[in-house]
Amino acid sequence: MERHVLSTRADPLTHGLWEASAPPAPEAPPLQAPRSVDVAIVGAGYTGLSAALHLAEGGASALVLEAMDIGFGGSGRNVGLVNAGLWVMPAALPERLGPVHGPRLLERLGEGPSVVFGLIDRHGIPCEAVRQGTLHCAVGASGFRGLGERARQWQALGAPVELLDASAAARLTGTTAYSGALLDRRAGTLQPLAYARGLARAAQAAGATLHAHSPLAAVRDEGTHWRLTTAQGATVDARWVLVATNAYSAPAGPWPGLDEELVRFPYFNLATRPLSERERATILPQRQGAWDTALVLSSFRLDAAGRLVFGSVGALRGAGRAIHRDWGRRALARLFPSLRGIHFDHEWYGHIGMTRDALPRLHRLARNTWSFSGYNGRGIAPGTVFGREFARLVLGQCSEADMALPVTPVQAVPLRAAREAGYEWGARAVHLLHGH
Repeated sequence: MERHVLSTRADPLTHGLWEASAPPAPEAPPLQAPRSVDVAIVGAGYTGLSAALHLAEGGASALVLEAMDIGFGGSGRNVGLVNAGLWVMPAALPERLGPVHGPRLLERLGEGPSVVFGLIDRHGIPCEAVRQGTLHCAVGASGFRGLGERARQWQALGAPVELLDASAAARLTGTTAYSGALLDRRAGTLQPLAYARGLARAAQAAGATLHAHSPLAAVRDEGTHWRLTTAQGATVDARWVLVATNAYSAPAGPWPGLDEELVRFPYFNLATRPLSERERATILPQRQGAWDTALVLSSFRLDAAGRLVFGSVGALRGAGRAIHRDWGRRALARLFPSLRGIHFDHEWYGHIGMTRDALPRLHRLARNTWSFSGYNGRGIAPGTVFGREFARLVLGQCSEADMALPVTPVQAVPLRAAREAGYEWGARAVHLLHGH
């Protein structure tokens, strides 16, 4: 069973570089006294914090309950790529979600990076934001063909994406390992934990209340409102509830189905020392973030200090920690020979919530009780956008029919434990046997 800690600072394998370099979290003491608010939000990640910010700015009282620290889950552990859209091809959304929700979701998530960077600018959030685009790098001829089709579909929608050949990709990445790349100029990078903490500060400044270390124990329908009770016995009465826990939903919590419908996909990151000016002149010289089309994918980007953050599928626990770290050294040496023998100053990992069809979910769990989940590795922009969507619903600025996603029932994933074990052990096997 996975070990949980009470703080992002207590275990360097949970948040690594991001905890070491993020501004301090705002004060968010455990809930102690009874409270009554318009909206109670469970989970202080991007979705919950965006919802709290937009609700407070709209005049509603909002209170966030977080079991651990602000940004403890995927929001504080991810690579920090702010991408547009989803993993699935753009044309797949109208096919799977229909002629109303498909194009609507494409439009709103296509604009997702602008929403994120707009909030950063408006609230002055210090999170190392760089909007130079991202690079989806092609592995082999089949990878390049797939990116060509993705580029064609986005360009048909008017998106500023460009398919690069191998030489152009090499100039922007600093490696000749790829057969091409898709440059998406809408996108960028940021320090993910710093962004979460900045959203929290902005939400507090707007009037929202945040309580960390306040795990939820029970929820009861009181007819006119919901009563939420924490493990410490404190209560919150609220007319609306948003559950924004995604891959870190409690298996034995009030809504166990949310945990059962997601396959937890492990992903780790390794961070080098700050690279020299000479190294930075050739490796990602324009500061795009990058990831590839390999079946067991890898990602790489620079932070503000010039550290190269290199990640891939896998959990840094047990034998996997040494296997993935050793693979990381070999893979980096193959991509960037000048970094041969480099050591990693930080290493950490977390989990991505994967759905069966790689599409996010919107659920009405009960009266005035909603949840978003299943970001499939694209949490920063979608989480921010969906939090705003929920706020607009509560504030009466839109109706359920106007939401970006259709409401669907919670459905458990078959053989979930076996799938999760397959991801973890499969990644170990691949990284043990291959250099990249």
